Amino acid sequence: MSDAKYSNPIELEIAEPSSLNEQAAAALIIAGALVAVADRRVSPVERDEVIRFIRDRGLAPHIGDDRLFAMFDELAERLEEPDFANVVIDTLRPVSNMPLSSHLMELSERVAAADEDVHPHEAQAIKLLRLLTLVLPRAKQVGPGAAGTLPKE
Repeated sequence: MSDAKYSNPIELEIAEPSSLNEQAAAALIIAGALVAVADRRVSPVERDEVIRFIRDRGLAPHIGDDRLFAMFDELAERLEEPDFANVVIDTLRPVSNMPLSSHLMELSERVAAADEDVHPHEAQAIKLLRLLTLVLPRAKQVGPGAAGTLPKE
């Protein structure tokens, strides 16, 4: 990947969200974006459904709509690249200890139905998300008392 791709600060921030709230929002968005791009055409109604879902449940009140739309567009674009599976896993892993699974699944199903045509590839994307939420390695604790830290002498 070229360095030019990460020259825009918003892209870098989306690709590597720093706060747990940003990571949770990115996880929700990646679930919706994965289903939206599965049929090779992202409908505006699918993108709107992702944002509406997040807003209706108050899941990211600290993030403005423009920012959520930008996150969706960036992540949807990344999902069209050959390493899309790594993008999904890397986005979901930091929040794997959070109780987001039911939201991720409900959101993915709503996005699939948003354009009134559930494509077989969208159904496969939902199955993939369901599997990932069950088997994704849990995030490792970082900081004092984290497993794997060296004992003090």
